[in-house]
Amino acid sequence: MSKMTSKDLDVLSHVLTGEEMACKKARIYSHTLTDVALAEEMERVAAAHEERFAALYAMLEGGKA
Repeated sequence: MSKMTSKDLDVLSHVLTGEEMACKKARIYSHTLTDVALAEEMERVAAAHEERFAALYAMLEGGKA
């Protein structure tokens, strides 16, 4: 991958922040919901956000090189 511009890095940073917050909120919901099916779904949502965060972070690390 070619080197990212400062604008690319800024946008990626904002998206990472959004994914991190979405993951944290979904995890909180999964621990507070009393409906087991909904709690499990929120845990799946949190895992999906966590995976996207990891992929974006890897992209960020690759773009800085």
